[in-house]
Amino acid sequence: MKRVIYAWNYVEWGGSQIHFLALLREARKEFETVMVLPSATDAQFLGFLRSEGIRFETFEGSIDLKPKRGLIQKLKRRWIGIRADSAMLRKVVDAGVDGGIVHTDIAPSQSLLTLMRMCLRANVFVTFHNAMPAVSKWRWMLWKFKYWVISIFHNFHVFCTNRHAADYFALLFSKRVNRETILTYDSINPEEIERARSHDFDRGAVLDRFKIPSNKFIVLTVGQFIDRKGRWTLLEAAKKVASYNDQIVFIWVSPFLADEVDAAKILRFGLGDTFLLIRSDEIGANRLDILQFFRIADAFVLPSYVEGVPIALLEAMALGIPCVSTNVYGIPEAIIHEKTGLLVEPGDGDALAKYILRLYSDPDLRLRLANSGRSHAFANFDERVAARTAVQAYKAALGSEK
Repeated sequence: MKRVIYAWNYVEWGGSQIHFLALLREARKEFETVMVLPSATDAQFLGFLRSEGIRFETFEGSIDLKPKRGLIQKLKRRWIGIRADSAMLRKVVDAGVDGGIVHTDIAPSQSLLTLMRMCLRANVFVTFHNAMPAVSKWRWMLWKFKYWVISIFHNFHVFCTNRHAADYFALLFSKRVNRETILTYDSINPEEIERARSHDFDRGAVLDRFKIPSNKFIVLTVGQFIDRKGRWTLLEAAKKVASYNDQIVFIWVSPFLADEVDAAKILRFGLGDTFLLIRSDEIGANRLDILQFFRIADAFVLPSYVEGVPIALLEAMALGIPCVSTNVYGIPEAIIHEKTGLLVEPGDGDALAKYILRLYSDPDLRLRLANSGRSHAFANFDERVAARTAVQAYKAALGSEK
């Protein structure tokens, strides 16, 4: 039986890994499957894999995703990235990739040689979740060259998880790759969503556990507590909201908590009990626990600067929670303004505060957006469709499409 290996070289986990899990669940019906990931990966995500009986292999090292200033720091990060790529590639080879499929999300702009070496052994699929930020003309030309080089390999294939990403990468890849690029949308697991909605849930007990007032309007955010998710925009909006209304609290669930510098910055907003950052593994050990936690929310907000179609946003929509997000990248494919949710421009804390206050004061609007958002998520972002599409592409690449 042929093998499909899902591999990445960073320890942070989020929607990309949930997307890979969805594909793996379908792929394991017809292929042997293995995940290859850094040994320092968050224990909660490894727990998800164990709970589903997913085989995984780990390697030492990982890339550093934090922004760097200065030439020395940037060169050091690049060296760390090269070492992480090499360690990942060795583990992929050890896992038995020859003649099978490697599916990753590393980009040619940073990992061209690694992708080329993978292509010498297997069919390689890369998933792109969002366009990249604007760069200088010389860097863009360098990227064009790298993407052209990898396009020469006819066993190199591309998935994009939204139309915006596909249109962006069409500017970089060859005509052959663009013609064969397949959309595998970031998506929801309808069965998980329905279990989360129907399973017994003691909202009051959960609120008591985390000392969240039961009589307040709860605005929830789920995702990594990082700049590109709009964390400071949210806190700016929260501060403005608090100056008008003391009945609204903000909860952010993240795989990790703030470091000392970020914690000090949070304190400077003066939000007190109005804002609470919760580590996701405090909520529970499995996906159902996390999805059920969404049910504490009266509204869901994700003010991202860079995003594909965020799975947490789709899950909130599918669970029937009215949502506010930003008019960037793939998000408008999920949120149609005033129909399936509300959109603001990235970094606009004033507009975000305005829409949060609007949702608070208009229960009819909340109900309308909740119902239409739920319908839209189920109709357009079913992970089973994306997973079956991916598996058919694997089979076609191996010459066994049925």
